[in-house]
Amino acid sequence: MSRALRVVYAGTPEFAVPALQALLASKHEVLAVYTQPDRPAGRGRKLQFSPVKELAITAGLAVEQPLSFKSAEAQASLKAYAADVMVVAAYGLILPQAVLAIPAYGCLNIHASLLPRWRGAAPIQRALQAGDSMTGVTIMQMAAGLDTGAMLLKTACPITATDGGQSLHDKLAQQGAEALLQVLEQLTDNQLKPEQQNEQQACYAHKLSKAEAEIDWQQPAAVIERQIRAFDAWPTAYSVYRGQALRFFAAQALRQTNTAPAGTVVAETRAGIDIVAGDGYLVRILELQMAGSKRLAAADFLNARSLLGEHFSKVNS
Repeated sequence: MSRALRVVYAGTPEFAVPALQALLASKHEVLAVYTQPDRPAGRGRKLQFSPVKELAITAGLAVEQPLSFKSAEAQASLKAYAADVMVVAAYGLILPQAVLAIPAYGCLNIHASLLPRWRGAAPIQRALQAGDSMTGVTIMQMAAGLDTGAMLLKTACPITATDGGQSLHDKLAQQGAEALLQVLEQLTDNQLKPEQQNEQQACYAHKLSKAEAEIDWQQPAAVIERQIRAFDAWPTAYSVYRGQALRFFAAQALRQTNTAPAGTVVAETRAGIDIVAGDGYLVRILELQMAGSKRLAAADFLNARSLLGEHFSKVNS
């Protein structure tokens, strides 16, 4: 049986919470948590703790929030914890080579894709956008490059027809927690067989931006459906309706055609709101939200208003 490890944990958003919870419930000792500095958020622009910091405080853990790891002081502080391993999950800071070498077993990263596919900041959303049928989690030995380290464990996760960015995020966060414990169990027994990534198969998951959230109805129905599903948590796909954003959270591409111009609402039923895409096929909107209102199922939305005959076109290019 492998021994308990002294762990420093580095993570920031919700994705990184399940793995920290799993570590706290395990035999391993969490020495400290590193997370991004508090950021102003909300209408009051008050400083807000990251989800990982919230959990760390509740658990009574030491919390470190350096602006970077470039300084000798930040590196010395990490070294003082004398950790066996540093676990990193969506932390958001670059770790220099000097930092990667501090823990006895180096730094392990929980990455939400089947590397080398979808290296980078937004692997979950880019997998959905691309129409991938499978994704997963890779536990990787961190190296100086961007998500280029040796792969220690890969676990697959099918992408279903109803998955959105949020549901896939939640599945992979939990899967990452389970995979991490598996790797830690084998780390000290030399049972792991590191696999180098094939650079020829690598592709990059660009960071999400608000600018790409507006729907171009000239695109094919399948592309628009995947955009809506991928962006359901953030930045949320939208069209401009009466000068404000009408946001879409769930959609289905239909194998039905219509000759109306792209962007035209041609049908409304309790099943959804049908809009013509650029290839003539329909996109059925299942959930949506007007500015200042709640997110609603299409049937509930239609109880109060109609979009029939409305024509959406991309305003910002």
